[in-house]
Order: sequence, then C-alpha cells, then structure tokens
Amino acid sequence: MLISSNLLLPPWLQALLAEKFFDACLTHKGARKNEKNIFCLDCCISICPHCLSPHNSHRLLQIRRYVYNDVLRLDDAQKLFDCAFVQSYTTNSAKVIFLNHRPQTRIVNIRGNNCSTCDRGLQYPYLFCSISCKVDHILTTKGVGGLSSFFCDCKFLPLSEPGSDDGLMTPDSVLEPTGSTKTSSSSGGYGGVDCKTLACTATTEIVRKKRSSLTNSCRTIFPRITEISSNLMNRRKKAPCRAPLY
Repeated sequence: MLISSNLLLPPWLQALLAEKFFDACLTHKGARKNEKNIFCLDCCISICPHCLSPHNSHRLLQIRRYVYNDVLRLDDAQKLFDCAFVQSYTTNSAKVIFLNHRPQTRIVNIRGNNCSTCDRGLQYPYLFCSISCKVDHILTTKGVGGLSSFFCDCKFLPLSEPGSDDGLMTPDSVLEPTGSTKTSSSSGGYGGVDCKTLACTATTEIVRKKRSSLTNSCRTIFPRITEISSNLMNRRKKAPCRAPLY
C-alpha cells in the first residue's frame, strides 16, 4: 500500500496486501512444497498446501508469483474485486494481475499512459497497475464510502486447480503486457493477446531478413568468383597435341 490509511480497509484485505507470501511454513518445516502460497480470507492468514485441512470450508485464494512479484489470476480476483481498468497480463495461458505495485527502475514517461497512483507506464486504456494502486486511488478520491462498489459479494471461494502449478509461474521469461481487447467478464476489464505468439512472429521475421541480407551480401562480394567457376565448368576439352616425329 502506498498510503497510510490501510486501517480503513477490511481486515482480510489489509492482511492480503501486507502479507509476505512464499516463505517456508514453520509448521511444516521438513515437508516438501511447504511455501505459503494460499491466503485464507476468513482467518486472514497465509498457509501452505499442508495446512488446508482446517480451512476446507473457508474462502481460499491461490497466490501465484511471477517475476518475483505476487499475482492473482484474473478469474479469481474478479470474484472479490472490481478489476476494471487494472492492467492484466497473459502468461502460461492465464490472465493475471499484480497484487501490489512494483518498484520502478526506469524514469517515468510523463507523456505516456501511466498508473493513476504510482505513475508506472501502462497500455491504453488501463488506469492502474495493481489491485493496491486502485484501492489507494479510491480511498484518495472517494474515501471509505467508495469501496462499497469495489468489493464483490463472495460467499464461497474454493481453490482453482489446486496443486496444478503450486502457485509458481515461468520465471525465466519477461512478462509483457497484453493488448487492449475486451474480455467477456462482467467487471468491464480488458484482456489481451498472448505475448509468446507476438514474440515468435517477430523472431521469425528477423531470421528471414537476416538470411535474405546474407544471401545478397554473398552475391555482391563474390560475383567474379561465381563467373569464373561457371566458365571452368562449361569449358570443352580440346584434342591433345602430339610432339612432331623427327
């Protein structure tokens, strides 16, 4: 959170935004896959997969991690928040949004489309880079009363695809923003095009251009050699000359 008024938020949202996920569970130190990547909305705590038994009837939210930042699947987040105009990303065939704002390492582009809270560069028509930035903006502009339209009435929230990816996503590729096509969600959010398809197309075009330029260069540098080789291949063998007899 960027502002100090997080005490005005519901307890579960305060804990969700302040929690540090993917630490080892102290209760299951010796167990495998003991990272705390599940958040219980009813208990306001993070748990690991081995702690699920007492929380089976509670509302559970799977936390995932991408590029060293906590993200939520857009489908899960839309059950709790109004995610309209929050920048979404596509990775591993799933749309995700960031939970908290990320530290910026580049100079802010004032002329571009930026986050209304932290000025991070965004694609049009997005206004927020994360859930926490949208919450900060609502509290700043509308106060606590503006949060009533931000939350969704969610009585039941089971884990989506438990154990399929353990909350981890591919860490060795750069997460790129999606396009600006609309999704079919009721929150009015925007979806996008898979960045892997765009990257593959661009790479193919670059390889073709490199091959074409290399071929043209070879033809330009060695035209004489090619001509000489052709003449040698087409030369006809003459009749042998014998020495005169004396």
